[in-house]
Amino acid sequence: MSDALAFLAGGGEAARMIRERDWADHPLGPPEAWTAELRTALSLVLNSPESMILAWGPDLHFFFNDTYFPLLGPRLAWAMGERFDRVWADGWEQARPIIAEAFAGHSTRFVDLPWKLDTDRGQAETWWSFSYSRVLDARGAVAGLFIFTNETTARVLGDRALRASEASVREHADRVQLALTAGAIIGTWLWDLPTDRFTVDEAFARAFGLDPALGRDGLSLAQVVETVHPDDRAGLSAAIDEVIGRGGRFAHQYRVRRHDGHYYWLEANGHVEHGLDGTPLRFPGVLIDMEERRALLEERDRALTDLRRLNETLEQQVQARTDELRLYRDIVQSDPSPILAFDTEHRLIGFNRAQRDEFLRVMGHDHRVGDVPHAHVPPDQAPLMRALMDRALAGETFSVIAEFGDAARAKPTWDMTYTPLRDEGSRIVGAFHHARDISARLRTEQELDALQEQLRQSQKMEAVGQLTGGVAHDFNNLLTIIRSSVDFLRRPDLPEARRTRYLDAVTDTVERAAKLTGQLLAFARRQALKPEVFEVGARLRGIGDMVDTVTGARVRVLIAVPDRPCFVRADPSQFDTALVNMAVNARDAMDGEGRLTLRLDCAATLPAIRGHAPSPSPFAAISVSDTGSGIAPEHLAHIFEPFFTTKAVGKGTGLGLSQVFGFAKQSGGDVDVRSARGAGSTFTLYLPEERAETAAAPDRCPDPLPAPSGHGQRVLLVEDNIEVGRFCTQILDDLGYATVWAANAEEALERLGPDGGGFDVVFSDVVMPGMGGFALAETLRERLPALPVVLASGYSHVLAREADHGFELLHKPYSAEQLARVLQRVTGQAAALREGTAS
Repeated sequence: MSDALAFLAGGGEAARMIRERDWADHPLGPPEAWTAELRTALSLVLNSPESMILAWGPDLHFFFNDTYFPLLGPRLAWAMGERFDRVWADGWEQARPIIAEAFAGHSTRFVDLPWKLDTDRGQAETWWSFSYSRVLDARGAVAGLFIFTNETTARVLGDRALRASEASVREHADRVQLALTAGAIIGTWLWDLPTDRFTVDEAFARAFGLDPALGRDGLSLAQVVETVHPDDRAGLSAAIDEVIGRGGRFAHQYRVRRHDGHYYWLEANGHVEHGLDGTPLRFPGVLIDMEERRALLEERDRALTDLRRLNETLEQQVQARTDELRLYRDIVQSDPSPILAFDTEHRLIGFNRAQRDEFLRVMGHDHRVGDVPHAHVPPDQAPLMRALMDRALAGETFSVIAEFGDAARAKPTWDMTYTPLRDEGSRIVGAFHHARDISARLRTEQELDALQEQLRQSQKMEAVGQLTGGVAHDFNNLLTIIRSSVDFLRRPDLPEARRTRYLDAVTDTVERAAKLTGQLLAFARRQALKPEVFEVGARLRGIGDMVDTVTGARVRVLIAVPDRPCFVRADPSQFDTALVNMAVNARDAMDGEGRLTLRLDCAATLPAIRGHAPSPSPFAAISVSDTGSGIAPEHLAHIFEPFFTTKAVGKGTGLGLSQVFGFAKQSGGDVDVRSARGAGSTFTLYLPEERAETAAAPDRCPDPLPAPSGHGQRVLLVEDNIEVGRFCTQILDDLGYATVWAANAEEALERLGPDGGGFDVVFSDVVMPGMGGFALAETLRERLPALPVVLASGYSHVLAREADHGFELLHKPYSAEQLARVLQRVTGQAAALREGTAS
């Protein structure tokens, strides 16, 4: 059986495109049913080595061969079989009258015709040589159009460059010739050949340092040749002999020594006259200065050389430019990210393979030049795409993240950059976008956010552990004061004044411990509140000084309190703490500078807060307003969560506002916040109004305990806590020691000096700012090995880590008796060691 598509044989890629296209709904029908004229004409086009087109039928359906591929640019993928006016929509108005002439029987040929087209290099000015001729069928009717075409852009541009270069060289050569024509004449001579009498003019004589009178009387040729450069004499002599022998014109260049002693190039121009019998008679001539002329000639020669090189390399330059444009096309086409360009009417003017493939994947539509992209996206996405295109056409370069795609196929998230497209005059002629599918990256970021949230939870647990350790340390300091005081209070012979002082110390310490516990429980919202009725206005006025101290000198604190009293039932201490926490939060929001307002409103109603219903009962509304930066909307829902903070690391614990929230809820009220970015924030604490009542004061009780004494030994106490240091100094004094107190390890080293400063023992805390107790002890072991060191700490993790330190260590809380026993032991051992060394 014969092959119905045999006429496509030898057609290469173009024939493959014809075979693979679906012709079912095409006006020409399937290729197997095409007319013999169409098959013959198409076979001729496909097998031609020249760039050829066949436009067939009344709609001029477009066929082309492999050689024509580069001229189609982005149209290549879909142009085969399409209408001519669709394929070359941007050149149709220019082509239509030419086609009409060809159909009328006037075949036309054009050479280097300029044409602005969208090619594989993008939209550009191009030049073409082509011919249009009609194709008739068997009845003599017009069946189609045969077009032979060849792009001549490279040659036209090359010819332009060549003509410009030639004009430049000609202009330069003309200037050189003009300079040669106007060359300076040094002088003239007349040589009478029969008498060998050589006469010169005055200018000649002066140029060579000759006596002008001698020049008029006459010289011999030998006298004249004396000034010629030795290397040039033989050549000059030969040239003179030759012209005398033949007669006629003479021109010869050589170097001569002039009156300044330097050699200069000149040219002798003359004419030998013969008699009727051929006898040489006269030889007149002129000497021309050739220094400047030779420089001009060298410049001319260089220009001619450059022109020859330009002619030789012009074709290479054109080819290099063509390769550069092809490389640019290959780069764009090889980019895996979709790139799309459109004109000012939103019509596509170009796109790369990635754009075509991705648009087909997510939208189910194949891109074609001339399409309007937002006409082929889901209706709910079209307005956004149109708005983005308009922004770019308005001159804006921007990036945007948005979802585009048919949900039934795929709807990725794209990171798109839009950029205006400008011509050489900076006029916007379109725009383009560069898109990246970031869906996978976003999923990874979401997974990372989840992991970070887990990390934050772990960090919160870490913070709880650190908080617990710090509270334990503070409690151990307090218990040390209590236990040591009790030790002394148990002594029967303790003077009454000291007994009273120790009792007061125990009482004050118990109150501080209770306050510390209350603050810790407030953070957990489990504190046992001690509510009492107090007047809020008076409390606000009383706390003003403390708030002013906390916020600093650059924050102006204003207090607005109504004239009538307003009572609430709450824990006064926790109330103060809540206000201070809100004030500190406001101070940080203002970066330590601004205006902070404390305001009280009585008989206020409780609004709906965080989903809770409002209350019509009267509430005292205590608001704290700042002029700070405001709170981001996404943070408002989290600010009362424990440990949540937007401050830098080390600037906040995230517990202040959670205390306010816990106190408000346990007091029957609530706390609300209103904030706008750049306009500050207002926190409002709502507490139910009450009648006035009174509260009872707490009881106190002492607990005495005796302790051993020392014998005047000198003790250097190292303690950074002022209360503990002061109290420990009292204990040591009461134990019979002479005590000197250093606030840190650095001060202790300075007091000890190189020889120990006369101290018998060092008693140091472990955890201190700067150098710690263990570092101090290690330093003293190296510098003063005979000086005993006793350490004290309440941090269990420090004790565990340094269990093999080799120093005496007291665990806080310790008693005065324990301290005395340790000091007596280490001082006694040191004394015995010194006695043993001395003996």
